Amino acid sequence: MEEKDILILAIESSCDETAAAVVRNGREVLSNVIASQIALHTQFGGVVPEIASRKHMEQINQVIAGALKEAGVSLSDITAIGVTYGPGLVGALLVGVAEAKAIAYAAKKPLIGVHHIEGHVAANFITNYPGCGSDGISEKVSGVSGNPSVQPKLEPPFVCLIVSGGHTHLVIVKDYGEFEIIGRTRDDAAGEAFDKVARAVGLGYPGGPKVDRAAREGNPHAIEFPRAKVEGAPYDFSFSGLKSAVLNYINRAKMAGEAICVPDLAASFQNAVVEALVSRAVLAAKEYGYDKLAIAGGVASNQALRAAMAKACKENSLCFYYPAPVLCTDNAAMIGAAAYYEYQKGTRHGWDLNAVPNLKLGER
Repeated sequence: MEEKDILILAIESSCDETAAAVVRNGREVLSNVIASQIALHTQFGGVVPEIASRKHMEQINQVIAGALKEAGVSLSDITAIGVTYGPGLVGALLVGVAEAKAIAYAAKKPLIGVHHIEGHVAANFITNYPGCGSDGISEKVSGVSGNPSVQPKLEPPFVCLIVSGGHTHLVIVKDYGEFEIIGRTRDDAAGEAFDKVARAVGLGYPGGPKVDRAAREGNPHAIEFPRAKVEGAPYDFSFSGLKSAVLNYINRAKMAGEAICVPDLAASFQNAVVEALVSRAVLAAKEYGYDKLAIAGGVASNQALRAAMAKACKENSLCFYYPAPVLCTDNAAMIGAAAYYEYQKGTRHGWDLNAVPNLKLGER
């Protein structure tokens, strides 16, 4: 190992995934271990914060040990410890933060707190899926399993659409860790709308992947749902009205005794969400003068969104970037990538680092 290499041991526990990873030089993932709690929370129809926190405590030591073992390194090889400290569930965050502080103190390593959403953006620095002039969506992974044969090409500045269960932001990534928010949701996040619609039609939790799967068998033009626009804010989103329209459609059908075609409903709903996301993201890239557009967050793994964004970017001469599906949902590799660039800028946190459940993007 060369002396110039910077190895980040990263920890992520903001919601219901206990994750740890070792990332080299911000781009190469040596390990990415994730202990998911989806099966545990499915029976409740969503994440139960108390259960999530308890499970993090049970799993975090084994997950970290697994990440170090898979990477073939020891704590003495690690340069710094990176950890998500917000936003997220406060109890879940506290488990990761306390663990990171303990390891950093004991091993005498620098401690770097990372914004969870900054981590999602940084996932695009790990994998290399540029869609410049390409028709299809490639799913070849580079840099996820320690293979640096194809170096990622995405560098700031660029426009990034961040879409998850709790966030829908449109940002300009001016530099590593430097963001300007130009659009956001005024009510429900896109992922939240997916979960609520999935629950309403009986698809269950987690809603995003299940709606995406059902929509592949449906007609996206079968039902015309509304596309909300925010007056005076062309880059902002609103999904509450769309969600209400879907719920009203379901209630009317039930009252009239009519059968609901779930695939058609899922496809029509998803089409409305995707159209809103893609149109605003492409508009922002063009009007702000950027030729690179990336997506991030859990909903970024949605196949319809990826396909529509790739098509729109090709038509508008934009380079489209997106992470591997495993890097869209919560994971520690993305936190390690973000922590690397924070480390390079000189960011260090003290032993008073605490969980900040409502941490805003750009705050420190």
